Amino acid sequence: MEQSAEVLSKRARLDDENGEESVVVAQREVPQTTRCPYLGTIQRHLLDFDFEKLCSVTLSNINVYACLVCGRYFQGRGTGTQAHLHSLEVSHHIFINLHDQRVFCLPDNYEVIDASLMDIKYNLCPVYTPEEVARLDANTQPSRALDGTKYLPGCIGLNNIKYTDYVNVVIQALCRIPSLRDFLIHYEKQREATDVLELRGLLTKRFAELVRKIWNPRNFKGQVSPHEFLQAITLKSAKRFKIGEQSDPANLLAWLLETLHDEITTLKGGANSIINECFQGAVEIETYEPGPGIGKTIVFKDFPNKIEIKKFRFLSLELPPPPLFKDASEKSIIPQISLFDVLAKFDGQTFQDTPEKRFRHRLRSLPKYLVLHFRRFTRNNFFVERNPTIVAFPLKNLNMAPYLIQDPLAGGKGNPPMKYNLLATICHEGEPKSGRGIYKLHVLHKALNSWFEIQDLHIREVMPEQVSVSESYILFYERIDE
Repeated sequence: MEQSAEVLSKRARLDDENGEESVVVAQREVPQTTRCPYLGTIQRHLLDFDFEKLCSVTLSNINVYACLVCGRYFQGRGTGTQAHLHSLEVSHHIFINLHDQRVFCLPDNYEVIDASLMDIKYNLCPVYTPEEVARLDANTQPSRALDGTKYLPGCIGLNNIKYTDYVNVVIQALCRIPSLRDFLIHYEKQREATDVLELRGLLTKRFAELVRKIWNPRNFKGQVSPHEFLQAITLKSAKRFKIGEQSDPANLLAWLLETLHDEITTLKGGANSIINECFQGAVEIETYEPGPGIGKTIVFKDFPNKIEIKKFRFLSLELPPPPLFKDASEKSIIPQISLFDVLAKFDGQTFQDTPEKRFRHRLRSLPKYLVLHFRRFTRNNFFVERNPTIVAFPLKNLNMAPYLIQDPLAGGKGNPPMKYNLLATICHEGEPKSGRGIYKLHVLHKALNSWFEIQDLHIREVMPEQVSVSESYILFYERIDE
C-alpha cells in the first residue's frame, strides 16, 4: 500500500526526459550540484522572458527551457530533445525551466543550485513580500537596467508591437489602481503540471505576470513587452482585439474588466470579485413616456413610468457637439467645458430627451475607483468623427456627493463630501481613423507627487497644468477615505 502511494506521488510531473505531455510512473532522481563550470557563459543581456513560452523549433509550450547563453527557447532536456541537441551543436550548456525556474546543465543533465542564479529566476517570475507591496507607492528611487538605463518601477515603458498603443494605455492605467495591483501581484492560480493549456484563468494569469514585471525593481531591461498578455487577449476575445489592428480603449476596458471578473469568480467562487470591489457603482434611471401632446409638440408625463437601478463599472459622459464654423483667422474653434457641466447628467434634475422617451439619472452608490469616459467618437455609415472639446477637470478633491441620492439618515443636511483624486488619464491625439491617431496617458507617481506622460516606450515628466488641458478620453479617480 505504501509502495502504491509512492508510485502515485511520482505521477504528477511531465516527462522532462522526452519533452512530451506523458506521465511517468517512476522518474529517476536528477543529480544536483552547487558547482558548474559553465555559469560564466551566461549572457544576461540576451535574456528576455516577456515573450510567449514556446519552443523556437517545435512551437510547443510544454516543458520549455530557455538557453541562458543565447536566450532562445527549446523543448525538453532529455536525450534527443531540442534543448539537448542545442547544447551539443553550439556548446550552450545552461538552461532554465520556464515553468518551475529550475536550472540544468546539458547534456550532462544535472540541476545547478547556485545563489548567482537568483536574479535570473526573479526576472522570470518576480515574487513580492507583503512588506514590499506595501512600499510600492512610497518608492522614490529609480532602478537601473543592465544597459545602465534608469527607470521608475511602475512607470516603465511598454513595447508597441503593432498598433497596440490602445492596449498599453489600459494596462498602464489599471496598474495605477492600488487595490487591483496588489491583488494581481499576490494572485496565484493553483493548477496541476499538466494544466498548461487551460483557458479558464488565462487572462488573469497573464495580467498578473505582466503587473509583476511592470513593478519589478530588478528588471534586466528598461522596458517590458506585453506580448503574452496580448496573445491572451486575442485568444479570449476571439480576435475582437488583436495585434495589428487599433481599437477603442474604452471597449477594451469594458471587455477586460468583465472577463477578469468572470475568471476570478469562476476560479475563486462566489459572485463578487476584486473588479466589482474596485469599480462597481449603481445608477438610478427614471424613464418618462410621452403623454398626449398638442399638435406635433411632445409632452412627457410628470411621473416616471419606470425606475430601474443599473450597475456600472465606468460612467459614460456625452460632450456637447463641436462648432461647425471656423473663427475669423480660418482656424477651427476648440470649445472648452467643465467636468461639472458634463456631470450634470447625474444631478437628478437634468433630463435627457429622445424622440421617444425622457430620462433622468441619479447615482445611488459610487465605487472606490471612479472611471469617467467621454464619448469623443461618433460613427456613421461613412466615417468616424472625433469631438475635440477640452474638458477641464480637477486633479484633486473632485466632490461627487452632489450627484448621489441623499442619504435618508442625513436629516436633510445633504450628503457628506465624497472626494476623489486623479490617478491617470488616457488621451487621444490625431485622426480618429484606426491606425492614424495615437493613444497616450498621464499617470501620477504618488511618492514623487509628479505627473508623467507615457506613450509606449517614451516617458517624460509633465506639469500638472498640461494634464488638465489635454484631450482626455478616460479618467481614473481614487476616492479619498477620511
